[in-house]
Amino acid sequence: MSPAKKTPGRRKKLKNLSEIFQFLRKNETPIYVVTPTPFSLLGLDQWVGGLEFINYFDIFDGNHPRSFVPTPIGHDDFQSMEDVANYLVSHPEFVEKAKANPNAKAIFVMFDEKTERLCAEIGLDVALAPAEMRERLDSKIVTTQLGNEAGVDSAPNVLGDANTYAELNALADSAGLGHDLVVQTPYGDSGRTTFFIKSEADWDKYSAKIIDEKLKVMKRINHLPGTIEGCATRHGTLVGPVMTDITGFAEITPYKGGWCGNDISPTILPEGVPEQVQEMTRNFGDRLYKEGYKGVFCLDFLLDTDTNKVYLGEVNPRVSGATPPTNLITSTYGGCPLFLFHLLEYLNVDYDIDVAEIQARWTEYDNWTQLIFKQTEDKVELITKVPPSGIWEMDKDGEISFVRPALNVTSVGQENQAFYLRVYGTGDYCYHGADLGCLLTRGRMQTDKRNLTKRAKLWNEGIKAQFKSIPLKAEQAVEIPQDISSGKWF
Repeated sequence: MSPAKKTPGRRKKLKNLSEIFQFLRKNETPIYVVTPTPFSLLGLDQWVGGLEFINYFDIFDGNHPRSFVPTPIGHDDFQSMEDVANYLVSHPEFVEKAKANPNAKAIFVMFDEKTERLCAEIGLDVALAPAEMRERLDSKIVTTQLGNEAGVDSAPNVLGDANTYAELNALADSAGLGHDLVVQTPYGDSGRTTFFIKSEADWDKYSAKIIDEKLKVMKRINHLPGTIEGCATRHGTLVGPVMTDITGFAEITPYKGGWCGNDISPTILPEGVPEQVQEMTRNFGDRLYKEGYKGVFCLDFLLDTDTNKVYLGEVNPRVSGATPPTNLITSTYGGCPLFLFHLLEYLNVDYDIDVAEIQARWTEYDNWTQLIFKQTEDKVELITKVPPSGIWEMDKDGEISFVRPALNVTSVGQENQAFYLRVYGTGDYCYHGADLGCLLTRGRMQTDKRNLTKRAKLWNEGIKAQFKSIPLKAEQAVEIPQDISSGKWF
């Protein structure tokens, strides 16, 4: 008698972390992380079987066994990260790979409805909230409204529109905000869509970017900006470590208010504030889940330094710049990266977790920093030499040197060492605002008074000094990306 055939059925319910870890390690569903570089989820391949990075930049020079960089082919100039995603998922080499693995999952940082159509054509399932939902939730106006519904306060504000300075003041007066104002438009990086207005001269300077837009008008407060990543799941919202933002330092970024990185420290905020931030994130995440959103999101917050009250800033409904340090802390100190629970929401598996028990694993951690280096010089040149990705070291005189190749930030030992991940390589073009790379290291790079430390300045100078470039010839005109020139390749 021949053996009975097994009838396909639903996978058994995973009942604890040990079963979850085993399930993910043995995962056979291909998971493609489709991003310009593997920075956002670097190291996740050590936890999840079947995971592969699909990248545009070969930042490890072919030495990362789970990073696939398709052979370069002709394409239109990229104007956004969505363009990069669409190039990668439509590349013939990736299309062949995906069609050989039907029902595979794909993860992006940024994508659009075109990306979804391209994925559907090759049988690829996007393991993220739909583009239409992400676009809607990305609005600072919608964020404020959802926060109100979740009992999560924004700084004193009013929503509306204003096409003259008088109309702006009238709108502010309706909510008793005074005339020292912070004005935000719905979409875009906060560093470029937030305007500080307390005079008609300020209005005249920014009005072209404000007129005919829906506005969030806030009372200006003395504040400390920060961020935190959460993961909305069927069992409730998990939250990662609280970080403060490093923003606007002219040595690192050419953009006023532009993001330069994050400090992660258990003592960087006043007593009780981290708990406020975490509770706010849980409440907002639970509201997102009711909205149909599941998985990771990044919540920016503002700490009123006069009152120690925490306010909602904005929400990035996606894998974000906060994802790498979040997974670093939650895996290194808690033995369980937060992003695993995002994957569980999108894989065909039922699971059960004790949210409070998992949160308790992530309460004790050390100081870490990530810095995002941008080109501050206003020039476009051809790159002839770049610093390699891997472990770098700073000596007692502040000089830096390359120590060895490495694939993960966990290779960092002492505070004098750092993991550097480059973006552009030899033969690429550098330009004003271009991302030159990311540095992750132990310790802090910003003082309690929000000044760069001497060590931060030395790392910035040292890494940038490793780049060599030459002016372009007349026939080498380059179109500079508009959307990402102030944003991120990560």
